[in-house]
Amino acid sequence: MKQKIFRLLADLRFAIFILLLISFCSIAGTIIEQDQSIETYKMNYPLTNPVFGFLTWDRILQFGLDHVYKTWWFFSLILLFGVSLISCTFLQQLPSLKIARRCQFFRTTSQFYRLKFSTILNNFSFNKILLRIKDQKYSIFQQKNIIYCYKGLIGRIAPIIVHFSMILVLLGTIIGSLFGFKAQEIVPKTETFHIQNILNNGQLTIVPKTSARINDFWITYTKNKTISQFYSDVSILDNQGNETNRKTISVNYPLISNSVYYYQTDWNLIGLRFQNLKNEIVEYPLINVFSNQSKVWLTWISSNSSLNEGIITIIDNLEGYCSVYNENGQFLGNIELNETINFKIPLTLLEIISSTGLQIKTDPGIPIIYSGFFFLMLSTLISYITYSQIWIIQKNQQIFIGGNTNRAIFEFELEFFKFIK
Repeated sequence: MKQKIFRLLADLRFAIFILLLISFCSIAGTIIEQDQSIETYKMNYPLTNPVFGFLTWDRILQFGLDHVYKTWWFFSLILLFGVSLISCTFLQQLPSLKIARRCQFFRTTSQFYRLKFSTILNNFSFNKILLRIKDQKYSIFQQKNIIYCYKGLIGRIAPIIVHFSMILVLLGTIIGSLFGFKAQEIVPKTETFHIQNILNNGQLTIVPKTSARINDFWITYTKNKTISQFYSDVSILDNQGNETNRKTISVNYPLISNSVYYYQTDWNLIGLRFQNLKNEIVEYPLINVFSNQSKVWLTWISSNSSLNEGIITIIDNLEGYCSVYNENGQFLGNIELNETINFKIPLTLLEIISSTGLQIKTDPGIPIIYSGFFFLMLSTLISYITYSQIWIIQKNQQIFIGGNTNRAIFEFELEFFKFIK
């Protein structure tokens, strides 16, 4: 009974069926937004108008389609596929490799008629053929007048390496889903933060207790005044607040500390800092009033206690200036850093307070997945090595010779003709 079960698991058709199920689930996880709020699913998949005629928010939550890659049934499919690959390796691939290593002598001349290439040589030098075969790097085995030769046995290992690489990829996927996490933090410049805003995490994730500090944040612009790159100077701190690691990060150039990646993803402006004639520091908050994610902020600076008179400042960059308008929308000019605006109460612009957006994530399965893809590429190269076999029987004055190969038939045919010419 157990043998039948393992034979079923090792069957290629069963493995393809499980792989198709995994692909179907992955497609569903790609189409349906993952790890969103319930309100998002209620809005996009209402009960009154099901998507595709059947997909509603309650069914999405019921079957875990809002977090496909962390559900028990997705893990079960991956484990089942892994068991199928392991069973196929031990029950089919390894025995096939052992058979390929054996000396498969032909005992009768009738066996040559089943080969792709075979012929009968009359009055031909037996030693001359063996010398030519040896020059082509064949391994030669002899029992009296019977010869068996092969080369390229390493090419038979390629399917086993493929299975091993796929198992590594599956294992890395499971480890990443169970132990990885992703967080998003918006941190003002010069502030210290802890990892708190967790977007998603695995069932066995342990979020590190480390803290970090944003030392500085700045943006570089092109000649056309478009953003070229934005940078954050980030320091990693220990429990005593001492700096243990420091790096200036930018988009696609993260800081890596203890396998935790700190990516630069976004930025924001949160306020303007002024100084009045009394040397008092006054801060005004900036508000992004647009809902289309446009990077434009404004604030109202009142000139009286009733807040009905004042000026409007608008800023859309971090180049060190902002535009000033009166309450009627008339443009009054630009004010730069350390410049004083002639207002009822003169104010000097000291600083444009910015914040940086960081994506913090870790995925311990990534090195395993990369290793899997490395072995997959290695198996692709090994698979190009041709496994060829030659059989020879010397009977009276005749030499029966034939050969077979698993690929590159034309090249093998040319090689075979060189042996017998």
